[in-house]
Amino acid sequence: MPCPANLPITASDDAALRTSLRVLLALVTMLGLAIPQRATTAETRYPGKAVRIILPFAAGGVADITARVIAERLGAKLGSRFYIENQPGAGGIAAARTVISSPPDGHTLALLSNGTAVSVSLFKSLPYDPLRDFVPISSLGFFDFIFATNSDSEFKTLADFIAAAKAKPGALNVGTINVGSTQNLSAELFKTAAGIDFTIVPYRASPELLVSTMQGNLALMIDSYSSMKGNLIDNKIRALASSGAVRSEATPAIPTLRESGVADYDVVSWNALFAPKGTPPEVISTLNRTLREILAEPDVKKQLLELGIEAKASTPEEISARLKSDIDKWRAVIERAAIPKQ
Repeated sequence: MPCPANLPITASDDAALRTSLRVLLALVTMLGLAIPQRATTAETRYPGKAVRIILPFAAGGVADITARVIAERLGAKLGSRFYIENQPGAGGIAAARTVISSPPDGHTLALLSNGTAVSVSLFKSLPYDPLRDFVPISSLGFFDFIFATNSDSEFKTLADFIAAAKAKPGALNVGTINVGSTQNLSAELFKTAAGIDFTIVPYRASPELLVSTMQGNLALMIDSYSSMKGNLIDNKIRALASSGAVRSEATPAIPTLRESGVADYDVVSWNALFAPKGTPPEVISTLNRTLREILAEPDVKKQLLELGIEAKASTPEEISARLKSDIDKWRAVIERAAIPKQ
């Protein structure tokens, strides 16, 4: 019997062999294509490199400290370095330009704040629009301002100050930092909300404001809790009221302005993360989900609360709505106070 190898190859055998080769070639091609596809998926996983968070503030302030706490946790959770880049400047212009000119891939983020809302109405024109040029991610934290006086002051409550201001319109001095700052506008809002008149004295920075208060040059000062915490603890100054609608978790013993007789007064500042317009939704979703986890951690909440900041994440829609409402709020205050546009 002849060996099968010696059998002649028929036309049908040849067709079957060709079909098998085509199938094998197709399988090899498919396998070859699958490998780069998997590599591409791995390469586009976010973040693919270090992420920088641009701040329109100098190092050491409330926003800077908050951002550094959050950046460290983001890096640990997402497996890539998140770092802070401080670009202070009027209106946040330099910082905004850096972010909106960067690729919208989630590797350059912006920290916006209540100050961003103020800048829209305080400046004649800005080279950016926070509502159009940025995509919201989440809030990071909220904090009140504290109304404080010298520890030797005759004012034991804010109601005492209000009574004195009504008795002598324009005679009392109230200190804040720079004209147009949220602290400064909080003083302007206090005037109209309480129906009183006083002289607002702006200072270049919180340390100068504190010294002037302790020296008795000011009847009242308005600033963040973190800037005056040490002096409050040492009883060098005395807190009279906090600016939020309800008492802050950070300062539960300090009554609000509303409790002190100033109806409807509500000033709460905030910090939040935004990305440049065009950033993929999946990147925004990843960051928002991770921030929710981080800001719910007890140690993070405790660390920020010691600075007077209530850690709180939000949906992108919530922080976008807050930005819009604060733009309208501070525009009205600026116009009523006739503060010149810069």
